[in-house]
Amino acid sequence: GYTSFWNDCISSGLRGCMLVELALRGRLTLEAYDSTDVRRLFPVMLNETLLVLFVKVICKSDAPTGDVLLDEALKHIKDTQPPETVQSWIELLSGETWNPLKLHYQLRNVRERLAKNLVEKGVLTTEKQNFLLFDMTTHPLTNNTIKQRLVKKVQESVLEKWVNDPHRMDKRVLSLILLAHSSDVLENAFAPLQDEQYDLGMKRVHTLLELEPEKESAKPNVNELMWAVVAAFTK
Repeated sequence: GYTSFWNDCISSGLRGCMLVELALRGRLTLEAYDSTDVRRLFPVMLNETLLVLFVKVICKSDAPTGDVLLDEALKHIKDTQPPETVQSWIELLSGETWNPLKLHYQLRNVRERLAKNLVEKGVLTTEKQNFLLFDMTTHPLTNNTIKQRLVKKVQESVLEKWVNDPHRMDKRVLSLILLAHSSDVLENAFAPLQDEQYDLGMKRVHTLLELEPEKESAKPNVNELMWAVVAAFTK
């Protein structure tokens, strides 16, 4: 129906998801860097887990994705010189920057636009709901099958299909788990589980949360930008 007034993590979490999605679609990447040079430039501020946060995001391809929000974010990143870091882009796109000259980077009404997109796909519908002093537009679920399929996919990834190796997991599912946790919504997916399954699922989620993004990003066949986004939320 609507996202909680008290959840202030979703906005930045959604921007993180957009950066990951653009990276997985081959539109964004991290600037090539030499770890020794970066550490020499930032000797005091860096440790093993934070290096990827200092590397700039660059546009690898500006081919349209077909998604308005993703294309809007991609255009901002492509047109910005000098490039910004993952941490900076999350702050800029969510409007959390203190620099008034960069407020135009903010992606506005993201949750509402995403909800309308799901309405067009027949997943949600639109209603007015009265909240004492004011009416609020809500978007109740109409197609529960799609939601349950997604919830089941998340549950299975840490239960029946657990592989105990993040690099053998589907990158989107892995990112979804980590960013859903950072956005304080992951427990909703595990709430229906029996106690033993819930405890096991959360234990394995915490195994993923304890990974060191810097070390994981250095392994072969990985998406470095994805791990940089993870580092921005779990550092």
